[in-house]
Amino acid sequence: MKFDLTIIGSGPGGYVAAIRAAQLGMNTAIIERYNTLGGTCLNVGCIPSKALLDSSEHYHNARDKFETHGIDVKGLSVNMPQMIKRKDEVVEQTTKGVDFLMKKNKITVFHGHGSFVTANKIKITKSDGSSEEIETEKAIIATGSKPITPAAFNYDKKRVITSTEALNITKVPKRMVIIGGGVIGLELGSVYARLGTEVDVIEYMDRIIPGMDRDCGKELQRALKKIGVRFHLKHAVTDVKATSRSVTVTYRKRDTEDDLTIKADYCLIAIGRRAYTDNLGLENVGIKTDDRGRVEVNENLETNVSGIYAIGDVIKGVMLAHKAEEEGVFVAEHLAGQHPHIDYNLIPGVVYTWPEVAAVGKTEDQLKEAGVAYKVGKFPFKALGRARASMDTAGMIKVLADAETDEVLGVHMVGPRVADIIAEAVALMEFRASAEDIARISHAHPTFTEAFKEAALDATEKRALHI
Repeated sequence: MKFDLTIIGSGPGGYVAAIRAAQLGMNTAIIERYNTLGGTCLNVGCIPSKALLDSSEHYHNARDKFETHGIDVKGLSVNMPQMIKRKDEVVEQTTKGVDFLMKKNKITVFHGHGSFVTANKIKITKSDGSSEEIETEKAIIATGSKPITPAAFNYDKKRVITSTEALNITKVPKRMVIIGGGVIGLELGSVYARLGTEVDVIEYMDRIIPGMDRDCGKELQRALKKIGVRFHLKHAVTDVKATSRSVTVTYRKRDTEDDLTIKADYCLIAIGRRAYTDNLGLENVGIKTDDRGRVEVNENLETNVSGIYAIGDVIKGVMLAHKAEEEGVFVAEHLAGQHPHIDYNLIPGVVYTWPEVAAVGKTEDQLKEAGVAYKVGKFPFKALGRARASMDTAGMIKVLADAETDEVLGVHMVGPRVADIIAEAVALMEFRASAEDIARISHAHPTFTEAFKEAALDATEKRALHI
């Protein structure tokens, strides 16, 4: 069989690239090593984690907020097997949706491990050991990433786990240690903290979500402390030892020699992810990778081998599903002779805790480092009527604008539904809006989005109306 384009990996980057290529008239194939399509995101990442986040938030609200709303609940308890079952059903529905899209767009799907024989020939090794080869004019590497699991942490998938195993715990743990205060660790940590687990987060840096604006980290840390999460910042884990029933984590404060220990039911390793480029036959075609296993690409996302492209987590940049999707569309359209464009500065980032965190553009630290003169506008959700009505008053919205031109350079949010509100900021920044532009747009009352308008007003000569 011969195809115009073959994509290795069916995550959001891969399957979206396949759909766009098919729309543009290409005879397209996609290779997925696992039984279901969708990659990490749909199977053991974005989708299942959000299902558990929503379920745990329902329980948390029923336990801690319903009485205030005048709703009395008796006999409240967590049915963890049912929670996991619902999560699995959401995953199944979503992956079946991708199956449907492949059939609808007449994309040929192969299940097995894809590897390059030559630049135009790919071997597909199936789970039963058999293999077949296909020919392709062009190819995209979209194989995603895997959790980083240092040998010293003794990852065993039982007591020492990653996000994959954390999605399938069928009994609420009494205590959990999380190594890493980034997005994945905090999202899953908040799931279990809401359900009653004692959660300890050990982070080497001096703040959580270190890649985001400092104010966002402070606001989120304050909110997570209120649901019982304990933070050990500026600490390093030195050893992790597990038994069949528990795990002991040894750690110490940076620049000291004094060991501390925590004994827990589970230790979740959440210190980041690495590009998954193992056994792809890259050496057979001479594709170069960097010291972190990432594939090097040019401005068209093409590798050093003509006709082979790479997108998503296997190349430099933020490891986000929607970034991979944009890159998949970019490559398909480039191959069709179009002239697509991606502004990487305007790829939003989101943390799906509650309150949520969302951001786009530059942080204050980045603007300071670049020597850009800027002004700041802030507005707290506690000053918003809609937030008080729903008891979601934690957090704020922060607008960073150029001191001279008033162009919005960055927007940073912590609060209710900011994962959705950030899209307004992205749209406006795409058109290089000023803070004044945002301030003069009518926002429906009462809504959470009014906080964005108020923050923009605050950035525009401190004209906020409700603080």
